[in-house]
Amino acid sequence: MSRAVKWLFIILALLSILLVAVVVIVPHFVDLNRFKPQIEKEIAAATGRPVNLGGEISLSLFPWAGVALKDLHLGNPAEFGEKDFVSVKSFEVRVRLIPLLSKNLEVQRFVVDSPRIVLVSNKKGRTNWQDLAGTAAKKSARPSEPAAPKAPDGELPIKSLAVEEFDIKNGSLVYIDEKTGTRKEISALNLSLKEVSFERPILVDFSAKLDGQPMALKGQVGPLGKELGKKPMPLDFEATLFNEIKLKLKGALDNVAKEPQFDLKLALDSFSPRKLMTALGQKLPVETSDPGVLSRVSLNAGIKGTAQQVAISDGVMMLDDSTLRFSLQAREFEKPNLDFKVDLDKIDVDRYLPPQAKGAAQEASAKTEVKKTDYAPLRKPVLNGTLQIGEVKVQGGKVEDISMKIAARNGRYTIDPMSLKLYRGSVSGNSVLDVSGQAPRTTTNLQVKQVQAGPLLVDFAQKDLIEGALNADVSLSMVGDDPDRIKPTLNGQGDLTFTDGAIKGIDLAGMARNVKAAFSGTAATTTEKPKTDFSELKVPFTLTNGIFNTANTSMASPFLRLKAAGTADLVRERLDFRVQPTIVGSIKGQGDTKERGGLTVPILVSGSFDNPSFRPDLESIAKQKLQEAITDPTKFKDSLKKDKDSIKSIEEQGKQLLKGLFGK
Repeated sequence: MSRAVKWLFIILALLSILLVAVVVIVPHFVDLNRFKPQIEKEIAAATGRPVNLGGEISLSLFPWAGVALKDLHLGNPAEFGEKDFVSVKSFEVRVRLIPLLSKNLEVQRFVVDSPRIVLVSNKKGRTNWQDLAGTAAKKSARPSEPAAPKAPDGELPIKSLAVEEFDIKNGSLVYIDEKTGTRKEISALNLSLKEVSFERPILVDFSAKLDGQPMALKGQVGPLGKELGKKPMPLDFEATLFNEIKLKLKGALDNVAKEPQFDLKLALDSFSPRKLMTALGQKLPVETSDPGVLSRVSLNAGIKGTAQQVAISDGVMMLDDSTLRFSLQAREFEKPNLDFKVDLDKIDVDRYLPPQAKGAAQEASAKTEVKKTDYAPLRKPVLNGTLQIGEVKVQGGKVEDISMKIAARNGRYTIDPMSLKLYRGSVSGNSVLDVSGQAPRTTTNLQVKQVQAGPLLVDFAQKDLIEGALNADVSLSMVGDDPDRIKPTLNGQGDLTFTDGAIKGIDLAGMARNVKAAFSGTAATTTEKPKTDFSELKVPFTLTNGIFNTANTSMASPFLRLKAAGTADLVRERLDFRVQPTIVGSIKGQGDTKERGGLTVPILVSGSFDNPSFRPDLESIAKQKLQEAITDPTKFKDSLKKDKDSIKSIEEQGKQLLKGLFGK
């Protein structure tokens, strides 16, 4: 028995010596370069591409199993101008054999030197990589041998991993679009992984250049763990881009084997988009009125989620002088379905708008053909959120303390409630925009309290037409998305009340006095800018298919009462009003509802918006004064001759007022 055991050990020793001899000696006698034509043929058959192994192939088996090759070229299909799809200067991999028997992977060296990949989309829209995907699909469709049993979820097919050297050196990736003439290149690409194992964090060092501009990524990921996904996998990276952007990402990935989850903190240091675009040799995609904006942007946020949903918390974005705080939950990305909360401290929108070319805007807009808008993308989102803005400057005006709740579903966008502060007053209400049909439908309800109308119009519309505190209750509806389509669909009603103010550009009391003076032969003249002071001006109105109608507009002021009725056709831009001012002998104003006696001088307003006609209702005046004039025919005759100048004054003042109102 002992003799048999002895011979068994002798045989095993001889076999071991023979095996070592084979793995050490064979590589020196077996020349793989003789098989290069066959290797090239097999790779070409698998890829459908020409293959060339220009350099030598070397093989080692002990103590490291390794292969090294040089000057590898995988070609492009004939229809593409670029010769190579992939080229590699050299490739080497060495793996220890004995540990593989125990499912332990020990890699001494994995180095790829100067890999180059060229992606091309030709003028016909074909790409030089799409046939590779087709080849892979055909292979997967063929009957194959039974698959090897899979490891349990999360369990890797190896027990341990150790890599001494993992490097990709001086790589490049080129993208060419022959249709647009675009060429983008990532060059000087280097990737180094250190301390690669399951038990320790893997150190990552990546650098490259995009069209000559540097990019870098450094940090660590892991430990991975022997059972991938069983424990959270930490990561901590810092990226620098184009010498302008510095981004930090820290957190963990979890359950990567089944349903990956992430919990990350993102910090984007302040950078200048303007300097970034200059570094890339491109112009800023938007032109702004203020060339100093878009000079500072930073972002901090927590990002947590899965492939199905994402939540952003504690978001803080700095844009120049503005600070935006936000949170967001997103799911059903194809819609998407968003819950959000946004809080902006202040912003001057005018600084970010395109500069206005004098005289060019109106001419360009007149020549621009209105195109039909596709609202299909706006019917998908589901929104539910709040928006708070401390201060907004736009079109020269300022709005404060904006607060609104926004909801959307199936193309119906609702803002309810909505409130804001405006020129020492407040505005509240709600609005609905419905884009579920072919044309958008909008309904708006607004309540205005004590808004100073004068500075509001001056700042927002550059018009100095009226003074006073505005109180209003307005309901409007409309269909369309441009003025010409909206005007004939305008419907609604409202009440506007101005208190303690003045109508600028027209002196109704002066008109009445001048007409009276014309009849008496003592017409007055003045060089002061005309205006009509009032203590209260009420304008109840209705809108029906673009026709503004008021039946009982009234104004009360010292020594003057006014009533007006008529229509303004917003579609045809035509006016038809009758204004009846009355000179009275009382200084009572606001709240005075008592009928007052006095001189009544009706004024007729007609014509178009850009060429209005103002004239006294001479027939009414004649009837009113005829009885008085009968007693002195000579005086009455002289007063009619002098009335011409008064009528001219009325028309000039009225035209100036209407021109200011409609911007003609």
